[in-house]
Amino acid sequence: MTDDRPVIVGALRTPIGTAGRALASVDAASLAAPVLRALADELTTTLGDPMPADDVVLGNCMGPGGDVARVAALAAGLGHAVPGLTVDRQCGSGLAAVTVAAAQVQAGAGIVLAGGTESASTAPWRSWPPVDGGEPRRYERAPFAPAAEDDPDMGVAADLLAEEAGIDRARQDAYAARSHERAWQHRQTGGFAAEVVPVGGIEHDERVRAGMSAERLGRLRPAFRPEGTVTAGNSCGVNDGAAAVALLPGALHAQVGVPGLRVVAHASAGVDPRRPGIGIVPAADAALRRAGLTLDQVDVVELNEAFAGQVLACCDALGLGEERVCPQGGALALGHPWGASGAVLLVRLFSQLVREERGRTGLAAIAVGGGQGVAMVVERC
Repeated sequence: MTDDRPVIVGALRTPIGTAGRALASVDAASLAAPVLRALADELTTTLGDPMPADDVVLGNCMGPGGDVARVAALAAGLGHAVPGLTVDRQCGSGLAAVTVAAAQVQAGAGIVLAGGTESASTAPWRSWPPVDGGEPRRYERAPFAPAAEDDPDMGVAADLLAEEAGIDRARQDAYAARSHERAWQHRQTGGFAAEVVPVGGIEHDERVRAGMSAERLGRLRPAFRPEGTVTAGNSCGVNDGAAAVALLPGALHAQVGVPGLRVVAHASAGVDPRRPGIGIVPAADAALRRAGLTLDQVDVVELNEAFAGQVLACCDALGLGEERVCPQGGALALGHPWGASGAVLLVRLFSQLVREERGRTGLAAIAVGGGQGVAMVVERC
């Protein structure tokens, strides 16, 4: 009997750029378009026929508004008949977009391309309208929660979470240094090459660098609270990038017979908006429960590393050994292009489980501003 669950058969991303640098002139739709085009070309090779996608679903949280996914699909040359849907679940947007796409495929759609894109460099300036003849008031982000819920900035919230969870500065710096070292070593072996579509004249992630030791990170000052432990070194960067996957119905996948990742389960969850970073925990728990798995049965774990202290607090709450997270480096080293990062996690799982055959099952999970989490369990098939 054919398994009818959706299967990811392609997963690609752009290099992740540092805001204001190599990808500074490339807007969100233009970041996503080359990835969508490359996925469509891969599908043509796989299927032996240029079958059009039924939809393009992309996450984005800081772009120009409108429907970035539709603009990207048109820019990718997918044709006027291919629609687009843009999803905003803030930092979880890219992974949430794939859950939407998986539901579409499960409901009868054919091919759906899904992921996320973010250009912090070209994010428009936003302002509240004038009140009583005053001046427009510029803001950098929309509210994550009502004023009564406190709505702290992510860095402050992560610092407080680390303090409450007993995650000291040394442990955070050691974790961040390990992420950098893993990403650097993997890059030196050409390990990211198969998943990266060159954009804007760059082929490598800008943030990855050698020599980021715990001792070096330990010299940095607290970034958000004078007495805090979160620094620029044990936090992610502000980044530009896009990532996407191609999903097929299980029956079509069975016909073409290429390796892929079956979407086994996914979940979203809410937590106290004052501590959004812990949102990974209930989302991962729910996705694993729906998959009928425990963490011990998962071969590769990719958690979005927004802040070392935040990831470590989640690891402790999950009973997850921190050394198991992001085996080839995570967002602390690669960068965190907000609306794309959830999809980047799936690209990383695809590379490890399918391209490199490093196990069979994978978990991707990401925390979201406003107190949410999104998680997905996949298996190689």
